[in-house]
Amino acid sequence: MFIDRTTIKVKGGDGGKGCVSFRREKYVPRGGPNGGDGGDGGSVILRATVHEQSFVELYYMPHHEGRRGQHGLGKDCHGVRGADCVVRVPVGTVVRDASSGEVLADLSADGQEFAAARGGRGGAGNTRFRTPENRAPHIAGPGEPGEERELLLELKTVADVGLVGYPNAGKSTLISAVSDAHPKTAPYPFTTRHPNVGVVTFPDFYRFTVADIPGLMDGAHRNVGLGHDFLRHIERCRILVYVLDTAGVDNRLPWDDLDALRRELELYKEGLTAKPSVIVANKMDLPEAAENLKRLRKHVGRTKVLAISALEHHRTGGLMKTLRQMLEDLAPRQEA
Repeated sequence: MFIDRTTIKVKGGDGGKGCVSFRREKYVPRGGPNGGDGGDGGSVILRATVHEQSFVELYYMPHHEGRRGQHGLGKDCHGVRGADCVVRVPVGTVVRDASSGEVLADLSADGQEFAAARGGRGGAGNTRFRTPENRAPHIAGPGEPGEERELLLELKTVADVGLVGYPNAGKSTLISAVSDAHPKTAPYPFTTRHPNVGVVTFPDFYRFTVADIPGLMDGAHRNVGLGHDFLRHIERCRILVYVLDTAGVDNRLPWDDLDALRRELELYKEGLTAKPSVIVANKMDLPEAAENLKRLRKHVGRTKVLAISALEHHRTGGLMKTLRQMLEDLAPRQEA
């Protein structure tokens, strides 16, 4: 089960109460106040980790709360601070306020943290209220309540390369051929319902990640079909690979598919098509593909088209070398 959008409720722990206490010892008359402060409440911390891939656990456990601080004690003993509640989320999590939609945090790096709900401060003990005029105060602070809020979590897949294309274009077959990912493949549309991320490894141990993004259809920018479930995962990819069904198995022309893909990306977010990209003519093992490849190359002009057969692993190695070179030429990813 893959969940890339969910709502959670978080609450910081309440601060402990301050203590009203007085020193009582033999031969020490009027020992004065010695009540300790209450401990601060624990916070709810969202921590990004590469070991989580979706919000399944948070979907079934949407409530998270920090521990309350311990109350203060006599003899100037301060209460223990409440433990933080650490919630693990996938890298690429965008945190929004559920009511206003304001973006509060963008956890795009492994180990990055965000204090989603801070714990309340502990109350002051009566020692804090002693003055020359009031040497025996009988008051103490109650402790502050912790922050409480509702958050909307949204996952945007973080990958170096994103495979985009119409349903049944062969994206899942391609990622299975070149990486350690093995998504479901079948000869019908929308077999991929969520992004699959695979790691491509070279003999010299150079690695990069490839995301198989769910197929889209006309009107995806208006949330038609898988719509935004597809499009938002493309935003973080450094390179886009347009995977085209060159054989036209579903009675579509590859050059029309390419134009439609670019149009949907640009309508969803202006400038998205400006990312470095590669055009891949897939399914070259079918007889209809050869003539369509010529027409596709004429349509795109000087733009390079890489012809492959993902099913037969034909020229997929050359494609990965091309992508590696493009990634090495790009500036390193800026981590938040």
